[in-house]
Amino acid sequence: MQTQPEFIRLREHLQSIIVGQYVLLDRLLIGLLTGGHLLLESPPGLAKTTAVKALASGVHAGFQRIQFTPDLMPADLTGSDIFDPKVGDFRFVAGPLFHEIVLADEINRAPPKVQSALLEAMEEHQVTVGGRTHTLPGLFVVMATQNPIEQSGTYPLPEAQLDRFLMHVPISYPSAEEELEILRRDRRLHFGEDKPELSSRISPETVLTARREVAEIHVEPTLEQYIVALVDGTRRVGDWHEPWRDYVTLGASPRATLALVRAASALAYLNGREYVIPDDVIAVAPDVLRHRILVNFTARAQGVSSDEIVAGLIERIPVP
Repeated sequence: MQTQPEFIRLREHLQSIIVGQYVLLDRLLIGLLTGGHLLLESPPGLAKTTAVKALASGVHAGFQRIQFTPDLMPADLTGSDIFDPKVGDFRFVAGPLFHEIVLADEINRAPPKVQSALLEAMEEHQVTVGGRTHTLPGLFVVMATQNPIEQSGTYPLPEAQLDRFLMHVPISYPSAEEELEILRRDRRLHFGEDKPELSSRISPETVLTARREVAEIHVEPTLEQYIVALVDGTRRVGDWHEPWRDYVTLGASPRATLALVRAASALAYLNGREYVIPDDVIAVAPDVLRHRILVNFTARAQGVSSDEIVAGLIERIPVP
């Protein structure tokens, strides 16, 4: 795994910028290492945007932040055909999606037409404008944020789009000690102390090589069966816990099985191993599965969330 030391350095660089939030930083790296899109969710001010910008600063690739608003149009993302009087014909002017790392800030504020355009980009790595298809960069990955509190002027993401996100990562408040360190770092920056800098940025070619290495991480057949059992358990929760039999309207799709293998492999890679262990799968399972399980009103009335269902499955399904 020749590229692994560079990503270990990138991880340390991110930790020097973001206080705490180790799970968030690892999930960002997992997204980069697998080419999987991430949905980051928290109230404002918990460093979602800062963390994504810090990741982009460590990679020698194009980065673009898009602020989603209710009046956004699909062409604002994809670009459009513009008439060029010099040549007497239309030419395509690429939009902000044509970057390697795209930060979709407050993604749930975009209307359905914009979500539809983004869905094609996320799934097919291409956009279609004026009947012509344009391919996005090979490194293309979307890091999206949303605020779970505000509902005014928002559009809930459709299930089809949620399923395209490799992981849904909720972010919690820092501890008192971490918040004190955030305060002190901010004051040091105010007084002109240097910001942490990475000695060398990772090239897109290195990222693509790392993705191939992650895909080659060994997964035991028994662990593959465990992953399939976890995903299948989301569709048959009553078989594992009778009171939950009628709580799930929609379980996870086979895309979740692939996502679990990829995310667990990337975590093993970050931890210096060439093979996946059960702890890797258990660590990433909540982030991979929570947004792929649709609980019904009965479950919500009983206070049962998709997180609780995933935790129950991990507790009940035998680990190899």
